Amino acid sequence: MCNTAARREETALVIMAAGIGSRFGGGIKQLEPVGPNGEIIMDYSIHDALEAGFTRIIFIIRHDIEADFREAIGNRIEAVCKARGVRVDYAFQDLRDLPEGFSLPEGRSKPWGTGQAVLACRELIREPFVVINADDYYGRKAFGKLRAFLLQQGPEDKNRFCMAGFILKNTLSDNGGVTRGICQVNDRFQLETVKETKNIVKTPEGAAVETEAGQEPINCNSHVSMNMWGLTQEMIPILRREFVDFLQHLSNPCKDEFLLPIVMDKLLRRGEVSVQVLETTDKWYGVTYREDKPLVVQSFRKLIEEGVYAPELYSR
Repeated sequence: MCNTAARREETALVIMAAGIGSRFGGGIKQLEPVGPNGEIIMDYSIHDALEAGFTRIIFIIRHDIEADFREAIGNRIEAVCKARGVRVDYAFQDLRDLPEGFSLPEGRSKPWGTGQAVLACRELIREPFVVINADDYYGRKAFGKLRAFLLQQGPEDKNRFCMAGFILKNTLSDNGGVTRGICQVNDRFQLETVKETKNIVKTPEGAAVETEAGQEPINCNSHVSMNMWGLTQEMIPILRREFVDFLQHLSNPCKDEFLLPIVMDKLLRRGEVSVQVLETTDKWYGVTYREDKPLVVQSFRKLIEEGVYAPELYSR
């Protein structure tokens, strides 16, 4: 009975850290220090996940950044996690990691996207898991909410997922457009649709989408997805199936992306899954653009002054 209870408490945090970060203006934005002792955004996410009770960390990276990644965070986090009995694993996103019968299109250099990133850890996932972006700060509350939801699910709930629902106005950059999954949520806080929307900018009135025809206002109080999903192991075979379908219907073999919000929207429209939106009013911080970094550094300094984090992050 004890072993069953222990297994039931297992949850993994999957961190997508293979992005190129082209809008950041060079360098590896996931590894930019923002804390007083060189901490990067991932440090704070991992700290919050450990505090919430996650039992495993899985980093999704690329082979070409492995040495820099381990030096900047991997080796340090492995030591922190080992002291807490938390396992750390690595998965590698690769353009050539394709289903049987498919080959890399000629001229393709763009990553396949977040859906393929999660598939990169298909041999590692054995428990419910939460997926996050490496370069986004989500706040402390969401990790506990998503983990609690996943642990409440029974075997009959394998297609019942959850998502951290952020408020759009709390996720905008002062320095340019961002991409967010704009959500339609019903009165039971269930996700009905999610639309991946690019070039959302902050305006005096709130927010707008920049198009060739100009700015189209958008409700700044909308719920948005920040790619923080709570998923079960069942998502892996679903992603395998959907990736094959995606590759069979490429319209632009060099640029099309297999993205989690687009996949989730398709599954919702077909009624294959349900997604509970767990609202969080925490403010997002991220370094989409190099100009974002000073504000992020200042924001973490304030969180430390308020006692949310210790100056030595893992000291308590």
